[in-house]
Amino acid sequence: MRLFRRIYIVLLVIPVIISIITSCSKEDGSDYKNFVSKDFVVTYKTSYINNLLDLASGTYPELSDLKPYVSKSVDIYKLIYKTEIEGKAIKASGLLCVPSEAGEYPLFSFQNGTNTMHAYAPSEYVINPPYQFVEIIASMGFMVVIPDYPGFGESDDIYHPYLIKEPTIRSILDMLYAVKEMDSDELPDVKIKDELYVMGYSQGGWATLSLHKALEQDYSGDFNLKGSVCGAGPYNLNQIFEGMSGITNYANPVYLGYIINAYSVYKQFTNPVSDILKEPYASRLPDLYNGSLSSDQINSQLTTSIPDLFTSGFLSGFPTDAKYSTIRASLADNSVTAWNTAIPLFLIHGGGDTTVNPLSTENIYEEMIRAGTSTQLCKKEIIPDLDHGDAVVPAMIKGIQFILSLQ
Repeated sequence: MRLFRRIYIVLLVIPVIISIITSCSKEDGSDYKNFVSKDFVVTYKTSYINNLLDLASGTYPELSDLKPYVSKSVDIYKLIYKTEIEGKAIKASGLLCVPSEAGEYPLFSFQNGTNTMHAYAPSEYVINPPYQFVEIIASMGFMVVIPDYPGFGESDDIYHPYLIKEPTIRSILDMLYAVKEMDSDELPDVKIKDELYVMGYSQGGWATLSLHKALEQDYSGDFNLKGSVCGAGPYNLNQIFEGMSGITNYANPVYLGYIINAYSVYKQFTNPVSDILKEPYASRLPDLYNGSLSSDQINSQLTTSIPDLFTSGFLSGFPTDAKYSTIRASLADNSVTAWNTAIPLFLIHGGGDTTVNPLSTENIYEEMIRAGTSTQLCKKEIIPDLDHGDAVVPAMIKGIQFILSLQ
């Protein structure tokens, strides 16, 4: 994954021996509404975690600030649970990272950024350094969950509903419900504290802000959300496509194609893809997002030239033409609109981001404040000069520190 390339190079040198053994489940989850089973994957000892941080600190010195919080070894499991998409029941998956010591721990849900490959789902590539960086947060006294999202892991036989709000929120919530259902048979000596923290970056930033709003407005009786960190999310999806008419090149068309393909597959709009994209790209799109191609490979099958990628009618007519009204409506439905939150929220973005315009964060922050949110609760930081991938680790470190400060 491009976002953590630097930290990947630094950490990959450390070998990890993984043994996968099936742990207990109650009749394949028959006694539970959401939980199905968990499989033990690996334990990270505190010495290993500190070695990771020491090595990565050579590239990111601020990581050393997190070392004092590392106090526990971590057991990592693949969790399988029940959820649904478009009314159809499916089994989904993700990672559950638990402190090895007995105790009571709050939940911490992390929503990862854009991924196009089945092999790179969190539960399929546990030792991928980007995921390791999240997994070791459990050593600081959290029960960490990392959903795969529908379309990956246990549900890789379906298309991923990229940036579609309802199935994204549903799958995260059902994983959290599954963890809460687990009893002493599954997690001896570990109890869940009535606190939840959520964090994500890029697609995960959008998912996290969507989740924050749903938890506060619709599920406050089920989860006690204490704080959220949202990094570089495309919160207003219409703005992404409106901006295409003003530029000639976009370096990562993989993101645009991902949205269009997912919204077409899940019938978010009624237009044929040929109304939006020129050939050969319109016909090529479905085969690009089958889970076997990397972002770079998909980019090579599209074009960075906006006039060559999009139809001229779409570029000129998208903002107002009735022909594209269902596209505008679907993007609006899946965007995150501002509200008056009473729960701490940290919005962060790289100031030099050429993938997701930092105005996305600037705008949602201003809108949240106008909606009545206190500036004491809602914080914003634009990290100078950093592009989308370069800002990931600094944003994550600042986000973890923000959540630790809330405790």
